[in-house]
Amino acid sequence: MSFQTILITGATSGIGFEAAKHYLKLGWRVIFTGRNEDKIASAKAKLLDATSTPDQLFGILCDNAIPQHYSTLVTEISEKVGMLDAVILNAGVFYPKLFSDTVYSELEQTMLVNFTGPVMLLQTLLPVLNNPCSVVYVSSIVVERAFVTASSYSASKAAFEAYANVLNLELAPQGIRVNYLRPGVTATEIQGKAGMSQSQVAELNASLANLPLGRMLTPKEMLSSFELLTSSNSLALRGAHITVDGGYCL
Repeated sequence: MSFQTILITGATSGIGFEAAKHYLKLGWRVIFTGRNEDKIASAKAKLLDATSTPDQLFGILCDNAIPQHYSTLVTEISEKVGMLDAVILNAGVFYPKLFSDTVYSELEQTMLVNFTGPVMLLQTLLPVLNNPCSVVYVSSIVVERAFVTASSYSASKAAFEAYANVLNLELAPQGIRVNYLRPGVTATEIQGKAGMSQSQVAELNASLANLPLGRMLTPKEMLSSFELLTSSNSLALRGAHITVDGGYCL
């Protein structure tokens, strides 16, 4: 059976997990990554229900913060599926801190996982990217609007977009295009990982009541944008962004 093949990083939960499930249902072969073998196994068990055959899904350990993982990932992709038709660079971290409280290690980790890691992973992936190939970076509305305690996160997302704008020029002969999805406030595990309690998440959701959408977004509300950006309908898009924010930036 012939599949289109997509790599989705950081897909053991949240936006990445929903994207993996969506592409499986569309009939794509999905390779997804995570930083924890147990979470990869758990996600794979849940995702298998959306497959038509076991060789439609592969979960591979890859941490953006560990460069040694990149070459291993590419070797496994080459051996298991050959080439990629699309990549969603979704893995990321968020450590909310006031500038006055920011510590070097958290700033360094944020830049490594959200900027340097995706850049160098993409470089390592070049030999297994088809012509054409769509690359979608999961950015954020923080590149459009300032948020208190999000300075490091904002810088990391904006840095990748600026870097990849140049890649669109350099990689055009290889048929590689890079575009950006900018989600607004989305209910995922990132809030808990950032140290927010359930009551704080509920307060955050309530604070959005006056926006046009009136609530936090869900990961599933990103899927139609992914589908457009990875389809042949986006061949003319280079360095474009789709903002899915429920009206936050109006």
